[in-house]
Amino acid sequence: MSVGHTAVRGPVCVKDQECPVREVLDRVGDKWSVLVVMLLSERPHRFSELNRAIDTISQRMLTFTLRALVRDGLVSRTAYPTVPQKVEYALTDLGRTLLGPIRVLDEWAGEHLDAIRASRRRHDQAVIDELDDLPGQAVGPASELPAR
Repeated sequence: MSVGHTAVRGPVCVKDQECPVREVLDRVGDKWSVLVVMLLSERPHRFSELNRAIDTISQRMLTFTLRALVRDGLVSRTAYPTVPQKVEYALTDLGRTLLGPIRVLDEWAGEHLDAIRASRRRHDQAVIDELDDLPGQAVGPASELPAR
């Protein structure tokens, strides 16, 4: 199979509420779930370790993400009878099966991120150029647009 071509087994269901891909993407398609799964691939972690490792996630969002991953059977939660209570999160066998696709996505992102960023810059500059052509509009350079 050549670069840029992928084997597709059949039509991808996007409108069907019972679509397996759609249901799974609802869980793992957000950035927090993927980051948690990647961290747990190394070893079990306590809540506070995960919270420190993903410094941009709020405690509320981390709690929500962990509960959803536990509910879906991708992560296990083990509470130890200590004071204060110690709780560890670990990938389940099912959760480990998600590592392959995540690694493929990580490799793809690493190979194509420069091209994506270049495309964004071209697009943003084209929008600015288009706005500059409108009468009475003053827009600065693309560097003033929000970073992505």
